[in-house]
Amino acid sequence: MTDTVTRDATAPADGATPAAGPPKRSYARLAADESREDYSLRYAPHSFRRWSPTMVASTALGGIAYLADFAIGASIVFTYGFTSGLASILCAATIIFVTGVPIARACAKYGLDMDLVTRGAGFGYFGSTLTSLIYASFTFIFFALEGSIMAQAMHQAVGLPVEVGYLVTTLIVIPIVFRGMGALAKVQAWTQPIWLIGMVLPFLVLAFEAPDAWGAFGSFEGTEGAGQGFSWIGFGLGTGVALSLIAQIGEQADYLRFMPARTEANKRRWNLAVLAAGPGWVIIGAAKQLGGAFLAFVALEAVGRTHALEPIAPQIEALRPWLGSFALPAAAVFVIVSQIKINVTNAYSGSLSWSNFFSRVTHRHPGRVWYIFLNLAIALTLMEMNMFAALNKLLGFYANVGIAWIVAVAADLVINKRLGWSPPYIEFKRAYLYAVNPAGFGAMVIASTVSILAFFGLFGRYAEAFSTFIAAGLALLLCPLIAWATRGKYYLARPNPVNGPHVEVPDITATHTCAVCETAYELPDIADCPVQSGPICSLCCSLDAECGDVCRTSPASGPVLMPVPTVPTGPTVPTAAS
Repeated sequence: MTDTVTRDATAPADGATPAAGPPKRSYARLAADESREDYSLRYAPHSFRRWSPTMVASTALGGIAYLADFAIGASIVFTYGFTSGLASILCAATIIFVTGVPIARACAKYGLDMDLVTRGAGFGYFGSTLTSLIYASFTFIFFALEGSIMAQAMHQAVGLPVEVGYLVTTLIVIPIVFRGMGALAKVQAWTQPIWLIGMVLPFLVLAFEAPDAWGAFGSFEGTEGAGQGFSWIGFGLGTGVALSLIAQIGEQADYLRFMPARTEANKRRWNLAVLAAGPGWVIIGAAKQLGGAFLAFVALEAVGRTHALEPIAPQIEALRPWLGSFALPAAAVFVIVSQIKINVTNAYSGSLSWSNFFSRVTHRHPGRVWYIFLNLAIALTLMEMNMFAALNKLLGFYANVGIAWIVAVAADLVINKRLGWSPPYIEFKRAYLYAVNPAGFGAMVIASTVSILAFFGLFGRYAEAFSTFIAAGLALLLCPLIAWATRGKYYLARPNPVNGPHVEVPDITATHTCAVCETAYELPDIADCPVQSGPICSLCCSLDAECGDVCRTSPASGPVLMPVPTVPTGPTVPTAAS
């Protein structure tokens, strides 16, 4: 079932033909249930942000329990040696942290996910459709990677064929993701103690049983003959693989949008929570990459290179001195718990991304939960194709596109908005946006195209190794340059009367009733619509296939949506323009 549109009729006079009224929309049961829908295509209202900053941060950080970091770090160090591998991991972490700070703050402040922020940060309404696909591909690529690791653990523990394990790892997350943010928060909280014990214990065992291993690890030359010294080629290629994780900020944003409003009373906790749950994930991530490489190095001689890259085998070898025959089940439980924690996030974020994509392309919205199955079907296909065997090449290619997107968005938030080339707030509603904004969208397309050509060796060996740096540099340069050259013309198709920089809105939590679905929404989620002759919510606006976007060409034909009086209950909330 999808959303449906009906047309009301006014009462006829003296047997006259009923006059057609404005169209009304009703949504299918799943799409209308926000306890499962989690405002998948719209602004997260303050009334829905029931969690404390600490709770939101804890839930967001629970999603980075994944062990792909172990496999990625081991793969980088095994291929390029310890020295180049260490430099690659630290460089990538720095880039991810710096670009993640402004994005995390924007998502938490405005209650928007990564797609909606991208719309208003230089890409336009349809321009961000491409980034929805990029983000969706991130979620199913990493779901497949994490699912492969879980299937390997189940094969080791109970002998389950990995092909069957792929299916089990896919099906197990559906009931949790189906229920939305509330269920995800509970799963992350309940499994956190097990994960923490499993994460720390192997390193504690090795600290007592193999105290000289870290010293030997620092001299590791890799398994491909890279040598002990630093290699620029190895550094560039390794950084590219590690940078494939840059789109993880989108998954963090899917939680951060539920952060409560920042007030004088909570601003310190709010700032710390946003920093920790946003870009802060990469600090733990980089440590996990190095830790995973270390565990794989210690297990290398016992299990061989292929199995050393599978996180379950190094876990078993590290725990064996203390746990003996219990090392296998203990390691399997840790791996399975870790992978469930991350794959519920991958599946959840993927459903949000596909919802955003198809709502704009098809003007239909059956509900977020249906797209869970699409995302998982693609991930399952990748697992059955053994994508784990082509890890470095796949992630290195993806990084070129992901970093061009993220850097372009960060450049708009940090540079364009501060210089006045971009509106000071995030405008995400179709009614006020151009279809495509060349500032961010053009910068991403050019940067990723050039870097992909470099990745495939068109410009020589060094350009191939540093293709992700080319993508980042071009996106950082071109986004402000295009915004300056166009004088910010393509950010707003028309001014928003209640979100402009000089408008004082007493309380953005006050609501208006959408003229189409007749549901009340907070002010940031509402636009004035000349077709409806009244306010329209952002989702109904997105799904309208017949309006012809007349509001962009003749904004004066519709009513002006004026600021509403302050609601007397509840704390004062910062305005959207603040």
